Amino acid sequence: MRLILLGPPGAGKGTQATRLVEKYQIPQLSTGDMLRAAVKAQTPIGLKAKAVMDSGALVSDDIVVGIIADRIDEPDAHNGFILDGFPRTVAQAEALDALLARKNKQLDAAIELKVDASRLLARIMQRAAEAKAAGHPVRKDDDPAVFKTRLEAYARDTAAVTPYYAALGLLHEVDGMAPIAEVSAAIDAILPVRV
Repeated sequence: MRLILLGPPGAGKGTQATRLVEKYQIPQLSTGDMLRAAVKAQTPIGLKAKAVMDSGALVSDDIVVGIIADRIDEPDAHNGFILDGFPRTVAQAEALDALLARKNKQLDAAIELKVDASRLLARIMQRAAEAKAAGHPVRKDDDPAVFKTRLEAYARDTAAVTPYYAALGLLHEVDGMAPIAEVSAAIDAILPVRV
């Protein structure tokens, strides 16, 4: 099972990914986590990434795709994986397709959690208020100003990825504003049953 979870920050991708990891026994691959791990392990691609990051520049698509290529070759990803946070652009989506084709693999689905931006902001503000009330630190991403900036970046950059996967017949839309159990059931209805 090779999946991509799409949707803006706060849409519930992390919640659903955690459930899918358990259900299918496949890893959730976060590009940020993979970059940090490759740098720490001092892999050839990790050393390239470190040099770029140390210079203050953004890591190129080639480096990110190289890190993904290394990661999906690891034993725990042989039965599949869930990509969260990648691809962020059509160029990255095309690079991912080329990478998978070279490995004789293909995506099973790209699932977009559709949300209403105004209701999403209210959800994030409520999450921040609940964390404060419980005496927990508020996630930096739950600051309304930070969240709005991230939402704008998603709309500007990543939202273009959904038509790309729709054109390939891989895109499935799920109402991300529904209760968690309903979102889970909708995703389960999309994915093929594994024996």
